Amino acid sequence: MPEQIIIDTDPGQDDAVAILLALASPDCINVLGITAVAGNVPLDLTVKNARIICELAKKTSMSIYSGCSKPLKRALVTAEHVHGKTGLDGITLPEPSMPIQELHAVDFIIDTIKNNPSDSITLCALGPLTNVAMALLKEPNIAKRVKQIILMGGAYFEVGNITPAAEFNIFVDPEAAKIVFNSGVKITVLPLDVTHKALISEERITAFKEINSPVGDAVAKWTNFFERFDKEKYGSKGAPLHDPCVIAYLIEPNIFDGRYVNVEIETGSELTRGMTVADWWKVTDREPNAMFIGGLDADRFFNLLVERLSKL
Repeated sequence: MPEQIIIDTDPGQDDAVAILLALASPDCINVLGITAVAGNVPLDLTVKNARIICELAKKTSMSIYSGCSKPLKRALVTAEHVHGKTGLDGITLPEPSMPIQELHAVDFIIDTIKNNPSDSITLCALGPLTNVAMALLKEPNIAKRVKQIILMGGAYFEVGNITPAAEFNIFVDPEAAKIVFNSGVKITVLPLDVTHKALISEERITAFKEINSPVGDAVAKWTNFFERFDKEKYGSKGAPLHDPCVIAYLIEPNIFDGRYVNVEIETGSELTRGMTVADWWKVTDREPNAMFIGGLDADRFFNLLVERLSKL
């Protein structure tokens, strides 16, 4: 039976690729809905971008929900410097026409978990964790009903990409991340430590182009757009494709490896705000609370992406 998932997201080019990967995999993933949160760009654009992505994939019956417009306790920090002013710079796509659902994203998350069998719903979080944390705060009983949370966020050996200590998604709303990591829900984290092994290259962009479809063309142009920023920043051969790692982990977990460790979120220090303090070497007596992924077979990851996206 396909995995029943909700995608919580702030699209972003790499979010777009993750959503497309999920929509291209109905044999193993059933996307129940897409919930938008403010992050890479403000909420109005993340909602619009989710609709654009679904229309690109010809999945106009997908339900899209608008969520939280700002973090729990802080001013919103966005990332137009990476993703461009629209969040999906790199290609111009038509204005979306599919509807936005009236129900708030947080309520959709709560209702879906409550109205389905326990341990049947997976939350795939690709952006700041505000919507997920709000759902846990509003209805604490869902923590024992949700199957798992798989999220892109944090870093340990790779340190930070928005500050010296913090990865963007966790930095934007560290209080939300703290709530999620302390929830008792089964958590798998895809941090920069693994996503920085999922590097775009000219050869891999060409493989997307050779899909020879609107989806392949869009993915090639999106990845080419944000590759320029990351190559200049990191001095690497290509840019990391972060968010698709979440969906790829759901489809083929055996191409990843990691450790079950304790992860705490720093919320008090302005110097290290949003740092994911992962006890990788188990030097404390804190109970493990997350599978922290560090390894990836990059060739198998990109082969999976091309194979699946070719089906849209």
